[in-house]
Amino acid sequence: MADRLDIIIITGLSGSGKSFAIRALEDCGYFCVDNLPAPLIPKFIELCSGYQEEVRRIALGVDLRAGQFLGALPQVLADTRAAGHFVQVLFFDAADDVLLRRFSETRRPHPLAGEDSIQDGIARERKALEPIRALADRVMDTSDFNVHQLKREMQQQFCEAPQARRMALFFTSFGYKYGIPHDTDMILDVRFLPNPYFVNELRDKTGLQAEVRDYVLGNPETRSFLERLYALLEFTLPLYEREGKSSLTLALGCTGGRHRSVVLVEELKRRFGALRIHVKHRDIDK
Repeated sequence: MADRLDIIIITGLSGSGKSFAIRALEDCGYFCVDNLPAPLIPKFIELCSGYQEEVRRIALGVDLRAGQFLGALPQVLADTRAAGHFVQVLFFDAADDVLLRRFSETRRPHPLAGEDSIQDGIARERKALEPIRALADRVMDTSDFNVHQLKREMQQQFCEAPQARRMALFFTSFGYKYGIPHDTDMILDVRFLPNPYFVNELRDKTGLQAEVRDYVLGNPETRSFLERLYALLEFTLPLYEREGKSSLTLALGCTGGRHRSVVLVEELKRRFGALRIHVKHRDIDK
């Protein structure tokens, strides 16, 4: 389809980083418009499709500022996808205490607080956005991000050269001692595997180094687990894609997030190398 567009809809809670995300996409070539009422999206797409200068990637900010127009978003999304455009809806979220701290630091009033507290405003907005959150292809929890990390995350995930579309896979390694990741579809605990930490010559190395990799993958149970996990993903990914899911986030956790989980994530990346892979080793430097 010659006039097919890549469209990212940015929505979510106030203070969750939507504006920073839109600016990051703008920096890498997306045509961006913030606070666009949903009924105007089809007209905007039509203008972009017929514009003399080539516009192929657009990002649109849509949130509660659109008021009563927000209710039109589900039908607009369905019509846009039916027209052949590739649409991703990203819902930005963060923990209440993080949102509260961000509003307090910037001294901004919450748009739904009125005469009440910021916490009341957050609760109202979270409730009002529940139907929109249900439409999201991916929920991005920014509780652990600063603005620089969020910009890097957006650029890594959405600013690569265009390619044939298949489901994007996000593989994350983490350590349970530092808490589980917020934005993930599937979490698997790999602490049942032998731990290189208890091997003196491996303790200070990471799963990116050959000695640790060989130790972890040399275990028959590790290889058996990987085969079963790979088979599970091979079975489920086409079914997720059939239902319109554009990405899947899988997090593998070990105790400290430096050895076993890192090795397994890297091995999955190697096996799925033909797909769109994004890898993050959250706790490898801790």
